[in-house]
Amino acid sequence: MMDNNFDLNLSRIPKELLLLLEIIKQHTQEKPDVRISSLKDTDWELFIELAKHHRIYPFVYTSLNRISPDAVPATVLQELKQYYKHNTFQMLSLTAEMNRINEVMSETGIPVLFLKGPVLGAELYGDISLRTSGDLDFLVPLHALDKVEALLANLGFIKDDYIQTVLDDWKWRHHHITYFHPERRIKLEIHWRLNPGPGKEPSFNELWSRKRRSTVTGSSIYFLGREDLFLFLVSHGARHGWSRLRWLLDIHQMVNQEMNWAELQKLLRSYNYAHIGGQAIILTSVLFNTTVPKEGQSFLSYKKSRTLAQESIFYLERLVNLHTDPVPEHISKYHQRHLFSLMDLQRKIFYMLSLLHPFPTDAGTLPLPKKLHLLYFPLRPFLWIWRKTRRHAWS
Repeated sequence: MMDNNFDLNLSRIPKELLLLLEIIKQHTQEKPDVRISSLKDTDWELFIELAKHHRIYPFVYTSLNRISPDAVPATVLQELKQYYKHNTFQMLSLTAEMNRINEVMSETGIPVLFLKGPVLGAELYGDISLRTSGDLDFLVPLHALDKVEALLANLGFIKDDYIQTVLDDWKWRHHHITYFHPERRIKLEIHWRLNPGPGKEPSFNELWSRKRRSTVTGSSIYFLGREDLFLFLVSHGARHGWSRLRWLLDIHQMVNQEMNWAELQKLLRSYNYAHIGGQAIILTSVLFNTTVPKEGQSFLSYKKSRTLAQESIFYLERLVNLHTDPVPEHISKYHQRHLFSLMDLQRKIFYMLSLLHPFPTDAGTLPLPKKLHLLYFPLRPFLWIWRKTRRHAWS
């Protein structure tokens, strides 16, 4: 069913997911033809559940309409249509909110880069209704964060999570904080980094210097430059195991657009993400038959990328939701190992060193006045042993 040039083992992927992939692959073909044999014995409830889980139902619905609306039961197409319509209204609502927030930030002189949401729908798909988004993500300079939070509070947004921190480790361990509007039912993620640390990444000023203006509204709404956007999308998708196909579909759409591959290669190597870029492109090549331009085929040669691509198939073999607790223990353990395997040597060293830095749990174990928090560095090993001993005593 799939042209697998990279010998990835797809044998345990549900046939309903393979059918979804086949529909997506044929979307851009001049003479699409969903093979009727692939529809036999299909669990249509699972088909719809997978389309929802992977957040690809708008693209699947429009693809089916183009390919052959009669290829699936009418009830299935009708259900997909309802989800598609609901998503269209959701994206219009997010677009209006994005415009409102952008105006407020602009009036106060705070530069904002929108990371996902409607800007991606317009940029990658040419239609905001073809991509799902549950919230608005935007990046601001770290020094402006307090001012941004005050402005959001004035707009009626409520902080939805509180980061525990010691010695200001939140600035590099974390990368965003969530806000929610109880009346408009809109969630925001305010970023001060593209990804959680430790690890180097482009500064806000660098990203701002390469920004692009979105055409999704008439306002001056800015988002990441093309190569920066690719770096962000592959690092974000890989960190989540590519457990939702929407993220890979974004990469597929990007590869089909014009890109400066030499600059992209240089950028990803600068921040040690070249093997992650290779993982993403291998996966889209296998799953969506993405045609990779000659200039970008060097990404396909990384041996580590191929290994990582196979590891991520684990997430497609089952419904994995890393955002909803509790995550099953076997999935959590696999994901922790996979995250470590994604790191290059430098990032692994940074990560190991970060474990020596005090954690909020240390402050919880032995509360000290803020002026004495530096003592947590020498005390950390003893506090860790104490917690382990206590757990064993209670078990």
